[in-house]
Formats: sequence, C-alpha cells, structure tokens
Amino acid sequence: MKQRIVVVLCLFWLFLSGIYGQNYQMKGTVIDRSTRQPLEFVNVLVVGLGTGASTDAEGNFTISKLPPGIYRLQASALGYKTVLTSEYRVNHITPHIQIEMEEESAALAEVTVTASPFRRVAESPVSLRVIGLQEIEKAPGANRDISRVVQNYPGVAFSPIGYRNDLIVRGGGPSENRFYLDGVEIPNINHFSTQGASGGPVGLIDADLIRSVKFYSGAFPANRGNALSSVLDFSLRDGDMERNSLKATLGASEVALSSNGHLGNKTSYLVSVRQSYLQMLFKVLGLPLLPAYTDASFKVKTRFDARNELTVLGLGGIDRMKLNFDIDGEDAEYILSYLPKIQQETFTLGSVYRHYAGPHVQSVTLSHSYLNNRNLKYRDNDESSPDNLTLRLRSIEQETKLRMENTSTWNTWKVNAGVELNQTHYTNDTYQQIFIIDTLSVYNYHTLLNLFRWGVFGSVGYTSSDERFSASLGLRSNGNNYSGRMKNMLRQLSPRLSLSYRWLKNWSISGHWGLYYQLPPYTSLGFKDREGIWVNRNLDYQSVSQGSLGIAWNPDSRMEVSVEGFYKDYNRMPVSMADGIPLACKGNDYGVVGNERLVSSGNGRSYGVEIMFKWLLQQKLNLSSSVTIFKSEFQDGTTGRYIPSAWDNRFIVNVSGTYNLPRQWSVGMKVCCIGGSPYTPYDEDKSSLVEAWNAQGKAYYDYSRYNTERLPAFGQLDVRVDKTFYLKKCMLGFYLDIQNVTGSKLRQPDVLMSMGEIANPEAPAAEQRYVMKSVRQESGTLLPTLGITFEY
Repeated sequence: MKQRIVVVLCLFWLFLSGIYGQNYQMKGTVIDRSTRQPLEFVNVLVVGLGTGASTDAEGNFTISKLPPGIYRLQASALGYKTVLTSEYRVNHITPHIQIEMEEESAALAEVTVTASPFRRVAESPVSLRVIGLQEIEKAPGANRDISRVVQNYPGVAFSPIGYRNDLIVRGGGPSENRFYLDGVEIPNINHFSTQGASGGPVGLIDADLIRSVKFYSGAFPANRGNALSSVLDFSLRDGDMERNSLKATLGASEVALSSNGHLGNKTSYLVSVRQSYLQMLFKVLGLPLLPAYTDASFKVKTRFDARNELTVLGLGGIDRMKLNFDIDGEDAEYILSYLPKIQQETFTLGSVYRHYAGPHVQSVTLSHSYLNNRNLKYRDNDESSPDNLTLRLRSIEQETKLRMENTSTWNTWKVNAGVELNQTHYTNDTYQQIFIIDTLSVYNYHTLLNLFRWGVFGSVGYTSSDERFSASLGLRSNGNNYSGRMKNMLRQLSPRLSLSYRWLKNWSISGHWGLYYQLPPYTSLGFKDREGIWVNRNLDYQSVSQGSLGIAWNPDSRMEVSVEGFYKDYNRMPVSMADGIPLACKGNDYGVVGNERLVSSGNGRSYGVEIMFKWLLQQKLNLSSSVTIFKSEFQDGTTGRYIPSAWDNRFIVNVSGTYNLPRQWSVGMKVCCIGGSPYTPYDEDKSSLVEAWNAQGKAYYDYSRYNTERLPAFGQLDVRVDKTFYLKKCMLGFYLDIQNVTGSKLRQPDVLMSMGEIANPEAPAAEQRYVMKSVRQESGTLLPTLGITFEY
C-alpha cells in the first residue's frame, strides 16, 4: 500500500514538474511593410519581461526560455517606427509571428517614439478602443462572448435581463451598429438576431478565432459606412504555418471544436464548429424560451508571394427557438402568450485579395450574406386550428458586396480611397394580425425587393514625424435605386474631420466631427399595406451629426486616464405612423423590427461624458474602469418637446479587472451598475379588448404617456477564476465564471395580462373584453458556469 502511495506521489510530482517546468519560445519574421523584404538587426522584445532577440539576415528571430502566458512583442530598428504587436499566447504551439515595420521619416532621426497600446490613429483619435486577447479570453461575466466584452467599455449599456446581447452605444439603438470580419462585413454577430436590428442571447463568433477587436463608438473610418452608433472591426488569427493543432472548449452555452494549421507551404487554415446546450441551460433556469444553435466558421489564407495574398472566410449559424410549456408561473405565461417560435439560418462567405505595391496596398473584397428568418405564432399556442394563426413570417435577406480600395502611405501622409457596390435581394411573405386604433387588421402580403446600392469614400491623414500632431479629412457618399431621393448622392454627403495634439509629455487633446448616414432596414423598405402597395417609398437615409472631444493623460506606456464628451444630433429618423415612436427606440426583443408604415420625420439627440481609467501590467494586471453620464432623447413631432428614448439610462458604471497569480492562476472581478430604463404605462382599455389581445397576445402601450415612468437602477457583481496547465504537448484550462454573485434583482414594469375569461360575453364581438390582471415582474439570478479548454 505504501509503495502505491509513493508511486502515485512520484507520478503527481512528475506531472507538476511537467506543468511548471515548461518553457517555450516565440519565432517570427520582421519585414518592411512597403518592400515586403526581410529586415536585419531588428530588436524584438517581449513586453514586460525584458527578454528579446535580434533578427538575422533573413529577418527571422527566436526568443527562447519563455514562461507560458499571453504576451506582446515590441520591434524597433534604426530608421523604422517602433511597432507593438497584438497579443499572442505562448505555449506548445505558439504561432509564427510576422511583424511589419514602416520606414521612419528622416526628420525623426533624433527622436525616440515609445510604442504603447494607447497610441492613436489619425482618422480616429477619439472613440476607438482596441480589445486584446487577454480581455477576450478572461473578461469576468463575459463567458468569452465578444458582445459582452464590449459592454465593459465607456458608453455601452448592457441588458440587465441577462439573456440579450444588444449593443446600445452612446444612447443609440441596437440597429445602428456595423460589424466587419477581416474586412468582410457581416450583418450580425449574434444568434437569434432581431431582423431589422441586432442582438440575441449569445454571440455567433467563436472567441478562439479572434486575435483583436477595434471598437469604434464614434469617429468611424470613411471606408466603414452605414453606421450611426458603433463599428466593430474583428481581426482573426492566421493559421499556424509550422504545425497543425486542435482545441476543444466547453463554455457557458456550447461545446466548441477548433483547429488551425497549414495546407502546404503557402496556405494556412483556421476552422471552428460549435454546438449549443443553451436549451438545456435555459430549461434549468426555468425560462420560457429554449434556444438551440449550431455555428461554424473558417479562414483560409494563401500567400502567393511576398506581394500577393488571398483570404477566404466564412461564418454561418442555424438557430431553433422552441417555447417551454413545462414551466408554471404568471411571468412565463405572459411571455409564452406573445413570443413566437423562431427559426433562422444565416451565413456570410467572403474573400479579400490584397496586393502590396511599395507604398500602395490595393485590396478587393467580395462577399455574400444570407439570412432566412421564420416566425410562427398561434393564439394561446394552439396549433390545432388554422383560425388561431396570428403571425406567419417567412423572410430572406441576401446581399452581395464588392469593395475596392487603395491605401497609400508616404512617411507622414496616408491616403485611402475606394468604391463599394451592393446588390440586395429581399423577400417577405407575411400573414399578421394587427389591432390599429379600434380595428383588427390583417396584413397578408408578399414582397420581392431588388435593391442596387453604391458608395464612394476617401480620406487623407497626416501625422507629424514626432507623432505630436495628427489630422485627417474624410468624405463618403452613398446612394441606391430605391427612390429618387435616395439615388441623389448629394443628399448623403458624409464629411468627417479629426484632429489630435499631444502637448507636454503625457497629455493629449483630440477631437472629431462627422456626418453619418444609414439606410433604413429592408423590413421597412419592403413593407406593404393591406392593398399590397409599398408605403414607405418616401423614406430617407437617416443621419446623425456626431462630435467628440477628449483629453487623455498617459503617465507611462501602461496607463491611461481619459475624459471624452460627445454629442449626437439625429435627423430623418424613421417614425412609426401607428404610435409616433422612432424605429431606433425598438429592437431589443425577439422578432422583427421595421415592418410597418413609417415616415422620415424624427429628430433626436444623445449627449454625455465618458471617463475611463485603463491600467495594463504585462503578465500581472488588466484593469479597466469607466463612468458614463448621458441623456438620450427624441423630439415629439406634435409638441416639439424632447422625450427620453428607450435607451436613456442616464448613467453606466463599470469596473473590471483580471489579476494573474503565480502558477498560472488568475482571478477577475467585474462590478457594473446602470441607471433605470424609462418605460411606458399600458393602455388598459385597449389591451382588455378581446380582438386586440388575441392579435398579439400581450398588452398595448399608452404612447400618449411614452416613457413617463422609470425603473430603479440595477447593479451586479461577476467573478471569474482561471487555472491553466501547460504541458509539453498540450494545454488544459479550467475557468469558473459566476454572474450576479450577489443575486441582485432587476425590477421590471408590472405586466398586464389576460386571465382568458371574457367579462361581458353578451356584448358584440368588437366590444367584448377580457378580465385582466397585473403581474409583478423582476429577474436576476446567480448564474455559475464551469468552462474547460483543451488544446493539442
């Protein structure tokens, strides 16, 4: 017996020795960005460790004896700008790293510029945050979902309900965001997306594929159009050209399998497949909706030679949402009365060809996106009779996009210009019962809309040799053949200007102003009335004039304190003819937004101030805290007074940090608080009508009292603990992510619902009313998640 114990202890000691005695290496190549030729005698350092190496005659470097972890590299050489790379994980399959360096102006011979993760770009010196691998992997409460990671940043509101990923940025609606994947535009980044808006219960992109994310809450680049509130620009990892690897992840809502490697000497690949068990999780939590999804993504990159490369990528998902009839309770009964069954299939396929010609880089991006959305609802969820049908929607959106652009760089100048073409095919077969004013109406129509869109853009940027001053001037314009108003590109002329100046040593002031335009959703452009007539032909592009001014203090390359004010002036907002509410105030629930009669007469504004503190200690601490104080309002078309929008939470507070402990342990914590949302009381008289209730299965709002009430503020605490084992040929990781540790309860408006009993059965059908009841609503529960990752 003692011998067995000794053997077990020896094996355990050997196991620990294999874990903690491992050292790894980083290999890479440094090249000139313009000539694509290797650079010799470049100093490459591991940030935070002081360990490094110099490149040889072929531009190659090797840094050995590195402990496992997540690192950045800094490359410096005489005559070149110092470069700080993205974050890379160092383990048994550390990828080969390629670093591109840009030749420095001769005027900077006597000046040393320190690389920093807080360095600004001329086109977006404000409102831009770069999210690295450490935050994506270990952000508390995010469960490796990029939409939830972004919610840690200033100006971004979060959904306290907990199972929605809507991005509400600087008081703008969830339909005002745009997403790009290695330069390819994707319609949405969430499963079960709300057609005509965004959001859903879980992200569509596997975090294992992401290298970094650029998050623009304003100051959008000219080559990123059709956005009013934010742009998320994802950079995916490249496959490893030296070895093939496999990674399995058991996350909060899904199990994932990913692989990366190479196919021959010129082509790398990256692929991921995920299958959810969210349906099981929601059933355990007692939620009335049971979503299940499958998604897959891939990236294949071929480098034909030093100057030509082709990237092909794809992203797709299959979504099925059932209703959970096995739970009791008035809350569940209410949601089940109106929530439809949802089925969706979505995918995007895209390719990017890039040619390097000295200081010029030409790229051609071609992509095709597809969304098939189906909603089905029967009164009382009784499908035994076709007479109970209240909603049947079959809608398909397809977009084929072509973008051609050229970027030229000459020392302190950068010029970008290009064109975009877009062919859209939108179909919609809808049967829907709607109770308008005092009449039950039935919409039964078919839409076939072919839309051709075009756009041109250009920008000129200047950065002084010492990087103290930068300026950028951009211009963009879009048009389409939907109507004569939208065809006129002068109506969508979109100028923008950015300026930044660093004074003293560590202080900088930056500003931006821009005029941006966005096309209304296809659900609105293709909507028909009961006579089958397109009624929204007079819609315009909606616009926002946005200005930002910020001051930043960087005491060193690891810390930043910033204060930024913003003002957004909305015009031509699509407004519902039925209730007088702007479309931007809708879209944070499941279903469809925009399929109604609209008019482009809305005006609004959002303004506030953001304060942020960021502290990065390599291999130790990643701390981020922010406070946002703002107002979001729209103008009443009748009285001209400003009314709080649906996103007018007034304040957002976030404090989030991860600290790395010895022996590959890390602990993270997030404290967040958000002001109470405004809400609209119900129209009890209209809601109790039998015909009205049966049409949509839920109460109607009294829009004459729109957002006159407000909920209390809400806050919660999330905690995460990670432990990683690095072995000789594999990596094993565990994490425990606990959301809402304190079990905070979110108070929601009491719901008004029917008891199914007619109070006056003797009255005519149009005057019959249900007996109604009010149900108290609150949500919020402690949600622990155990995650496991294994990489071989």
